[in-house]
Amino acid sequence: MDDLTQTAFLRRPDLHVGTEGEFAGWRTWSRDNFETHNGPFWHRMDEDGCIRCAFRVEKKHLNGSGNVHGGCFMSFADYCLFATASPLLKGPGVTVSFACDFLDAGREGELIEGFTQITRAGGSLIFLRGELKSGERVVFTFSGTIKRVKRRPATGA
Repeated sequence: MDDLTQTAFLRRPDLHVGTEGEFAGWRTWSRDNFETHNGPFWHRMDEDGCIRCAFRVEKKHLNGSGNVHGGCFMSFADYCLFATASPLLKGPGVTVSFACDFLDAGREGELIEGFTQITRAGGSLIFLRGELKSGERVVFTFSGTIKRVKRRPATGA
């Protein structure tokens, strides 16, 4: 699994590796305009082979009450699903289901970390679950299903 994960991290043409600051050496993708605008969200492989995702809460991530916007948590959790599933996807995929629970607020300046695990992987579907934490405090739990997508040949006009 380690070799597969390493090559999956290195294969994407839109892969960006941080070179400075707290996320130096972490990876992100630039193809998804929504994530790029709302992040930056980052991922890396820990020494135990698990994928860890993170972002530092900025003012742009907050709702009108000064807490992390629910949509931000949901977007980051979806990012976590794909960062964890990418070694198995070996290509494009789409989220076909997503469920979540908001347990606590995130605040400006906090480091939010995502921990996700694959619960089952079949021929076309990958099932995952995870949680977002600020320190030891769980702020959000989620589960999702990703469907592998086969690219169809372009049709001529």
